Amino acid sequence: MIAVWALGCYIAAIIVWNAVLKRNIGEALIIGFVVTGLFAGGDIAHVMWDGFAEAMQEEVTFAALAFVFMSYLLARTPVLDHLLGILNSLLGRLRGGPVYTSTVAAGVFGAIAHVGAAVTAAVGSVTIPWMKRSRVSGELAATVAAGGAGMGVTFPFSSTMFILMGTAGVASMATTDDIVLPLFLGGLWCLGYRLVAAFVMVRRYKIEPMDRADLLPLRTSLGVGWTSLFLFAAIIVPLLLTRGPSGGALDDWVGVTMSDAISLITWIPVLLIATVLILGHRHLPRSGREWWDVLGGAAPQFGVIGVTIVAAFSASNVLGELGLPEQLTELLAGVDAPLWVMALIVGVLVVGVAIPLTASATMAAIGPVAVSSLVGAGVPPATACVAVLIFASTEGASPPSGAPIYVASGIAGIDPARTFVPLVTYYCVPILLIGAAVATGVLPV
Repeated sequence: MIAVWALGCYIAAIIVWNAVLKRNIGEALIIGFVVTGLFAGGDIAHVMWDGFAEAMQEEVTFAALAFVFMSYLLARTPVLDHLLGILNSLLGRLRGGPVYTSTVAAGVFGAIAHVGAAVTAAVGSVTIPWMKRSRVSGELAATVAAGGAGMGVTFPFSSTMFILMGTAGVASMATTDDIVLPLFLGGLWCLGYRLVAAFVMVRRYKIEPMDRADLLPLRTSLGVGWTSLFLFAAIIVPLLLTRGPSGGALDDWVGVTMSDAISLITWIPVLLIATVLILGHRHLPRSGREWWDVLGGAAPQFGVIGVTIVAAFSASNVLGELGLPEQLTELLAGVDAPLWVMALIVGVLVVGVAIPLTASATMAAIGPVAVSSLVGAGVPPATACVAVLIFASTEGASPPSGAPIYVASGIAGIDPARTFVPLVTYYCVPILLIGAAVATGVLPV
């Protein structure tokens, strides 16, 4: 069981380096990779080099970095503000309109940008003041904003998804393309629940419609920002070309399997970047020197995400070489529990690890183990991946360590501790149960 011990030390190294010593997650995963390699004994150099070389060739490494760059460009343009304005016009007149707007906006932005803290910052900076002007308390406004952060994980194509699907143990059971549609459906279940939670909060706290001073007629907001809807075309078009009836018809027409010819994880970020460049060109640099400055500003984000992904993949490859999948299968074969019990056990384990770590680090540390456990209990591989990602999405709402909690509380100007109980009550525990329901087939994906 040397690989199982290696996994335990890998998780411990990441938690200590990141949560205890307060170093960044990129460093933590490098330390974890080194610790994992030590278990290869005299073959350490060969095993670690092969693991690293294979990680550098992963297609998802490019995709994750491309999404980071897209999010960075999006933040420099008014495209997201236009989307928020349209949502505001649609939902703001409802009782509790600011709460619904914040929830839906988090889902929309999460489906595009995926980074939990960024979702909370981008959406919360606009919707938290709206909520407070509608007499929503500061702690409830921060709770709603932070509670929506996890939707960046429960929609494709987040770096967390890429990290999970790029690991050797998971890649042998399912491909990235296999989980795109199931994960999208899983994301819709999570968004649907958050809207139910918003409804409950609106009724419980008697929240009023949005202040009329913040409302624009739908015709006006669409007239200003209708082009921002083209962001979704960059996601929908590749899906239509490769999936469903339209994808099947194209397969027959051209005589080629479109899902093989068009890589979603390559082309979706490329098309999103192109769309942001076109829609936001007036607000983007025009000279080479200005673009160089922009790239310099994005470099720290590239560094952390790039190192995180490569180190996670490298460690996963080493664990695979040490025999982790086979050893886990043998270990879990001795666990005799109903599927729903196994789903809850795995869910609690993932949520517990996600408290001190980010969702991406959680997937790097324990994602393959969680997926293997569910598959061993009879869950289809793609469904198991979706359930585990839903479990990990609680990192934004898991006190006391979730970064979105502190981002939202800072915007609302309240003590973060005041959000802990409502976050656990309205978001953390229910999302855990949704993940278990997906794993057991109660909620189909």
